[in-house]
Amino acid sequence: MNHDIENKEPARSYQNWLTILPKSLRLLYPVRMFLQLYSICVLIWDVSWLILYSIYFILKAAKELLLPPPLKSVSKEVVMVVGCGRGVGKEIVKIMAMLGATVVCVDINKDSNNLTVMQIKQMMPYKSKKIHSFTCDVTNHSDVIKLANDIKNEVGNITMMFHCCGIPSPRSLLTEDPRNLNKTFDLAIMSQFWLLDAFLPTMIKNNHGHIVALTSVAGLSGQKEQLPLSVSQFAVQGLAESLLEEFRINRKDNIHVTIIHIYPFILNSDTAADIRLRIPSYFGTIKARLAAQCIIDAVRRNYIEVSIPKHLIFIGHLLRILPRQATIMIREMLDTGVDFA
Repeated sequence: MNHDIENKEPARSYQNWLTILPKSLRLLYPVRMFLQLYSICVLIWDVSWLILYSIYFILKAAKELLLPPPLKSVSKEVVMVVGCGRGVGKEIVKIMAMLGATVVCVDINKDSNNLTVMQIKQMMPYKSKKIHSFTCDVTNHSDVIKLANDIKNEVGNITMMFHCCGIPSPRSLLTEDPRNLNKTFDLAIMSQFWLLDAFLPTMIKNNHGHIVALTSVAGLSGQKEQLPLSVSQFAVQGLAESLLEEFRINRKDNIHVTIIHIYPFILNSDTAADIRLRIPSYFGTIKARLAAQCIIDAVRRNYIEVSIPKHLIFIGHLLRILPRQATIMIREMLDTGVDFA
């Protein structure tokens, strides 16, 4: 008899807990409601600030279109221009020298590189000590490491780097074999990694520097019959955006990144007669010196992304948000062709 009573006691205790537990949960219900209400309030607060800051930055960007920020001085900068034997790179070197910067000219072609340096020294003999020439194949990692050591010993630390050698010329776009993958990727993207590996650590250590990557406008929109080129230019775009995020996370506010999209067919060159522009009044052609001046102005204002000509950047961003058929129509309307003699 007593044994049966002892067996019933645990059962009664279990039933009592079943009746008590729901009452306890009811007491916690207002606390849960309060926590949910608090979470909603925090969300509304964050979204409100996000909207306000978004409006502020939109208005700020609109203001900068009308009143650009002031140009920063480059007189104390050590500027390295990779690919300065001709074209835009050569003009960038000349303008930077005129602005008082210490310029380091790097090119794989020793003769054209030395010619650029000689012309600058003849134009500005009083600045001849601030112009330096180095020959290097930037697609070779060991050569880039040697270059970095030579520059550090002879000149000092690089504070601004222009990568100009990845821009295809109009002739190469029209005649080069698009299947030449290794050459395209090594020059356009791998050389960027080797240069960053050699020069970026010093910039990070000093929290001072500016990285400028010049690419084809194929980084905004694909180029017909040039799949490797388009992919490599998109890769440069991704590299620049990754660097920006890396510097933001690590709070390196004084290291800037600028990516320049150049539409190759607008540069006035010996291939201009071969180029057929669908809307000549919209594109036209500009000289390499004017393009270089626009690039340097953008860099001195610490712009993140610009294009040559300037309005193409808006078309590139527009193509990313419009429906596919609309982007196709825009590409066909702005198509560039070739007329060979």
